[in-house]
Amino acid sequence: MNPHTQPTTIIDSDHESVAAFAKKNAGNSTDPEKQAVSLYYAVRDGIRYDPYDFNPTVGGMRASLTLKKRRGWCVLKATLLTACCRALGIPARVGFADVKNHLSTQRLREAMKTDIFYWHGYASIHLNGAWIKATPAFNIELCRRFKLKPLEFDGKTDSLLHPFDLKGEQHMEYLNDRGEYDDVPLDEISKTFVEKYQGALFLKNWDFDEDVKQETLT
Repeated sequence: MNPHTQPTTIIDSDHESVAAFAKKNAGNSTDPEKQAVSLYYAVRDGIRYDPYDFNPTVGGMRASLTLKKRRGWCVLKATLLTACCRALGIPARVGFADVKNHLSTQRLREAMKTDIFYWHGYASIHLNGAWIKATPAFNIELCRRFKLKPLEFDGKTDSLLHPFDLKGEQHMEYLNDRGEYDDVPLDEISKTFVEKYQGALFLKNWDFDEDVKQETLT
């Protein structure tokens, strides 16, 4: 059995809601490339990015829960995209990298005491004989508010976050490639977060949408 197409406890591609979402948003084509592209945009814009929605447990990380809540941080959205692809029989896995200047709020950066985001997540999809990276993290409304160019995906080339914003100023820098996995390496992620952030991501009663609204009033 191909591990890239099988469900896991977290990447629960066999969950009824995930399978239904994948089927509904795959488009009319039977071509895996076109299906993957369609799924990318469904997850990018249909699931709101929310780094405050942080629950690094097996139950809190499941793709089906992210779909139910319709919001999640980058790893959750990458996990959901991976699950949707697997639900259609398209090989997919989750990939990770450490990045700097990740889109965030001032409140979050102050809590983290760093601008380095460890284990930034993306999906890696096997299309036409190659693994293609797809990053569905930031929905289009969020990009517009922060004056960032929305990240597109064509199913042929890697879709990684742009190094510059619409003003030509440096936005994101990749620092370290952590590789790609058939399942979310939750223990490794949790260990790094405890070491680097010391509990700062366990946020209580913070509203990401409201913080974004306040920071982007001008």
